[in-house]
Amino acid sequence: MVQSINTKSDLVINGTSHLGLSDYGKIMVGDKGFEFYSDRNINNYIQLPWDEVDIVIVSVLFGGKWIPRFALKTKTNGTYTFSAKDPKSVLRAIRVYIDPDKIVKSLGFFKVLSNGLKNLFSRKKNK
Repeated sequence: MVQSINTKSDLVINGTSHLGLSDYGKIMVGDKGFEFYSDRNINNYIQLPWDEVDIVIVSVLFGGKWIPRFALKTKTNGTYTFSAKDPKSVLRAIRVYIDPDKIVKSLGFFKVLSNGLKNLFSRKKNK
């Protein structure tokens, strides 16, 4: 059995980890960090302490009416993407421990496309 890093849990909710193949389990937001535990394999878990989390990236669609997924970018180990049954409540619980200025919206499809085109043409001019 895995030992939790939290001493107090604020929220436990069904969620999905999108690290490699999708894995269903429980998301726990507590006083020491963010945790994900798989339903199928008890050895498949993710524990992220709050001091390791750099920013939280939220994918927002339809003007904030639907949040399909969110990601936690760490200082050393990369980005972990999750989705939850009620993502707004998860983000509200995360906001208690992470500065609200570090919770940002991800870029939309057309913004990513336009940035890519700008970078493509600016590289040609520089060469």
